[in-house]
Amino acid sequence: MTHREYPIAEVARLAGTTSRTLRHYDDVGLLPPSRVGHTGYRYYDDDALLRLQRILLLRQLGLPVRQIQDVLAAEGPATASSPRGRAASAAALRLHAAELRRQQERLQRQLAAVEHTLTTLEGGGELVAENMFDGFDHTQHKDEVTERWGAQAYQDSDRWWRSMGREEQAAWQETTRQLGADWAAAAAAGTDPASAAAQELAARHVAWLSGIPGTPGAGGEPDTGYILGLADMYVADPRFAANYGGAEGAEFVRAALREWAGR
Repeated sequence: MTHREYPIAEVARLAGTTSRTLRHYDDVGLLPPSRVGHTGYRYYDDDALLRLQRILLLRQLGLPVRQIQDVLAAEGPATASSPRGRAASAAALRLHAAELRRQQERLQRQLAAVEHTLTTLEGGGELVAENMFDGFDHTQHKDEVTERWGAQAYQDSDRWWRSMGREEQAAWQETTRQLGADWAAAAAAGTDPASAAAQELAARHVAWLSGIPGTPGAGGEPDTGYILGLADMYVADPRFAANYGGAEGAEFVRAALREWAGR
């Protein structure tokens, strides 16, 4: 195999990231360059590019740097220069490919549903509810909810969801989306988790959770343990972190909710 190296600026351009980010990954031991020139300029070979691809995929899932380090350390070294290393890289990427295909399928279904609605609206036709919400499956976490909080919790929340009309469901989804967007914006702005603005968001978040039947403390005194457990989940699970702008946003939400609970 031909040994190739790419300068840091070229790698940043190809990967859609920045040289500053790559230098940060080097500083924290996540992605050392394959070679540093006598001028201090960093170069990356195929092995480094393989590792960078894995890092970017895991970042896209919302994992913070320290968890990515743990994941890659558990997998062991993956290289392009040995059959064993190539097999390890392929196995890890195969899992990512499967997850990306699931996301792609869901997004394609949602896109088809939206395009169908647009065509109907513009053509003056009659909307068909069954065609409007393909890909928007609220039951996708049924097994997980049941395992964590019991079958009754899922049944109560599912019954509540199905009791609402389409407009009510859409309004609740918009409230959820706006809450996540406000959290992400506050995190991006560097808001102090203990500030009045962050604590107002925390109160909104708790009220939002308490309005869902089946959740601990719903309709009564908020269950602090449940809320703090969810806050930890937002950070640990990239599916939840994505709702708040990624790992950094989720960590901000957790810090603000911990501050709220402490008060």
